[in-house]
Amino acid sequence: MTTRQKRFKLAVLMNREMFRKTVSPEDLAVLKKIVKVGSLNLPVRITEKKAAGLIRGADICLTGWGSCFLSETILKRAPGLRLITHAGGTVKSLINDEVWRRNIVISSAAPAIAVGVAETALGLMISTLKRFYWFREDLKKGGWKDPEEIGRVKELYALTIGVVGASNVGRNFIRLLHNFTVKIIVYDPYLSSPEAKRLKVEKAGLAALMKKSDVVSIHAPALPETRHMINAEYLKMMKKGALLINTARGAIVDEQALIKELKKGRITACLDVTDPEPLLKNNPLRRLSNVILTPHIAGSVANNTLRQGNFAIDEIERFLKGKRLKNRITRDKLKELA
Repeated sequence: MTTRQKRFKLAVLMNREMFRKTVSPEDLAVLKKIVKVGSLNLPVRITEKKAAGLIRGADICLTGWGSCFLSETILKRAPGLRLITHAGGTVKSLINDEVWRRNIVISSAAPAIAVGVAETALGLMISTLKRFYWFREDLKKGGWKDPEEIGRVKELYALTIGVVGASNVGRNFIRLLHNFTVKIIVYDPYLSSPEAKRLKVEKAGLAALMKKSDVVSIHAPALPETRHMINAEYLKMMKKGALLINTARGAIVDEQALIKELKKGRITACLDVTDPEPLLKNNPLRRLSNVILTPHIAGSVANNTLRQGNFAIDEIERFLKGKRLKNRITRDKLKELA
């Protein structure tokens, strides 16, 4: 029996509140047309016991933020499971070797999250280059067009933008940058020359990128090998007046080295992420005037979770039609992901 002929059963392994935030009524209606949806009497919290009950006899399961690890105990309840589609980011905390042994197809909605994160990075870049935050404070105090601040204003024209990581977010950020007259250089050891050409970017080593860029935007995954990748040596290479944006993970940047460099007043930083989170109350980053802080909100807003749900359901449709998935996670690909 082919995927076109069989009406597959889908198990939702999400808690009640997250399912409500992730799957819109419109997307649920689509889902019910293409698969037989299992129980939607979802618990407040997904435990192994609850998941094992919900997944029984399923061909497809839909997971999301708050879903539990899919242990062998859970997977045994669904011997015919063909697809796990995750309406969230990383799947590393969900799956084990059993899914590869059983040739279960895995998909993640990380590209949907990437859109919002890339837009946030662009928004931070434009508003910081135009000095919005500083003008706001000056006007509140009764000022007007402070000459020193006016002299620092830049637009996205004839600048070099360095992108650290051609990830889902990095590629969305690159796509947005093509609306401006800027030079884009990318550091990513996994980016091939043909792919760089397709993206219309220039490949560069990390040192060259840090030296040449007017703006450095970090979009690399948090892996053991990327911890403190942006260290004191690289931060010192940045141009005077350059901007560092981090919407990826705080641990990628050596925070103490960054604080030291920021205290010199040479560079500016926009940080949506820190290490640890939340930011400690006595952290100097809270007091430095050349730092813009946001509380890890780049990809975590209500309508972004709906976007993730829409992406996951589209992946289910593609799977049922025998089409290539937009973000299939293979065993080899998993090694490169956060």
